[in-house]
Formats: sequence, C-alpha cells, structure tokens
Amino acid sequence: MIGLSVLFVAVFTAIPIVASLGLSFFSWDVISTPEYVGLENYRRLFTDGPVLKSFGVTLGMALAIVVLQLTIGLGLAVLVNQRKLVWVRTLFRTAFYLPLLASTAAVSIFMGYLFDYKFGVVNYYLGLLGIPNVPWLTSGFGAAATIVLIAVWQQIGFTFVLFVASLMSVPTDVLEAAQIDGAGAMRTLFRIKIPLISPTILFAAVVALINAMQLFDQPYIMTKGGPGSATTTVTISMYQKGFQNLQFGYGSAIAIVLLAAILVITGLQFLAARKLVFYQ
Repeated sequence: MIGLSVLFVAVFTAIPIVASLGLSFFSWDVISTPEYVGLENYRRLFTDGPVLKSFGVTLGMALAIVVLQLTIGLGLAVLVNQRKLVWVRTLFRTAFYLPLLASTAAVSIFMGYLFDYKFGVVNYYLGLLGIPNVPWLTSGFGAAATIVLIAVWQQIGFTFVLFVASLMSVPTDVLEAAQIDGAGAMRTLFRIKIPLISPTILFAAVVALINAMQLFDQPYIMTKGGPGSATTTVTISMYQKGFQNLQFGYGSAIAIVLLAAILVITGLQFLAARKLVFYQ
C-alpha cells in the first residue's frame, strides 16, 4: 500500500541525496571524466568567502521568516478562532491559504513589478502620500526585507491553518475552568492555549525553517541574489557553482553542507522542545 510513496521518496529524494554526496568528492564539469578529489571541495567551501556569506544571509533571512510566520500566523488564528460562525472561519482559512497554491515563480515575477523602484505600484501610491520612492529591491536591507515579507505572505496560510485547527482542538472544559477562575483573555492565551498547542507550534517551526533554509525562487527571480550579494542564498550559490560554472562536485558539496546545517538546526529545535513543548 505504501510502495508508491516509498518509490517516490527513493527516486526523488533518497537517491539524489546519495548521488550528491558521492559527487561532492569529485571534480566534474559534465563534459570531461569525473576526477576524484577527496575532501578538496569541502576544504574549498570553508575558505570561500562569498559562499560562507551566503550561509549567513540564508540563516538571517530564515530566522526572520520563521519568527514572522509563526507570530503572524498565530495572531491571525487566534482572531479567527474567536469567530463563532463556521462560514466566517472557512472564508478566512480559504483566503489566507490561497497564496500558498500560487506558483512561487509567478508570484515572484508579479511582486518584482509591484516593488519596482521607478515603475512599481507600491512606490506610486507611496508617492501620492508624499513619500519618496523606496529602494525595495535596489538596496541590500530593502531587498532582503522585501523578500522576507513576500515569503512570509505566501507561506503564512500553512501555519495559519495549522494553528486554527489546533486551537479548535483545545478542550473547552479547560477554557471554562480558566474563565471561572477569573483568567483573562491574554492569560488564557499564554498560560493555556499556547502550551496546549505547543506541539503544533514546534511542527510549524520545523517545517518553516526547513523551507526557509532552501529559499531560492524569490531572491533569484526578483534580485538575482543582489544587490551585490545581499540576497544570495545558499541555494543560489549552489546553482551558480553547479549549473552556471559547471562545477557540479563543488555545488554538490554546498548542497551536502546545507543539508547538514538543516539537520543540526532541526536537532536543536527538538532539543529545545524537551523543555518548551507540552504533550498531553
């Protein structure tokens, strides 16, 4: 019954990872015969300033995306969960989830036009308010912040739906007991609801961080990793080394190190969850 799923994961995930690991020990430009170089690609990586900087850029943007995605998603879920009418909750769930169904490439192209410095709609309306043009995609901080906001906007629906479902599963008798004891809305949220849905928060944080660490479409389409290297993520560095410079061994080494970094960070999340996550 699970054969097709196992086959899909093996063909599109497990085998490529193993192949990339093996290829990372070779120097190969597709044309010539692969040459075994041992750990040379990894030694080169840890002395390559631009690639190391891309790891820092990726981590910074990923942390910003995760924090915003969790806080905004939880805040929206709490507000929507207070609505008693089922059709209202359904309407909001659908509205917030729709951006996630859109193509990331299409959204990135569209947002690139909206935030264009000279001809963008955003700067046009800001100009009507007397605000000068904002360099959304032409300054280092502006480009990074814009990409983070767009990524959060498109992914917020996933965490929002998770949190709405989780909040709806909080036992009503616990909430009624807190109300009888005189707990206000804020105390009930932080002392009862959030601890009870903490496993969902952990899951959302892990998934959001894994996705954010692999950010590629938005920075590549909107800024090509610029201005300078302000939005050059690890995946863009990997693409440039592997597919543009035909250094597939080096690109594979970058991919393996990124995988290792994601595993380490995910492990730290689960380690911290031992004290922060409450299981019923």
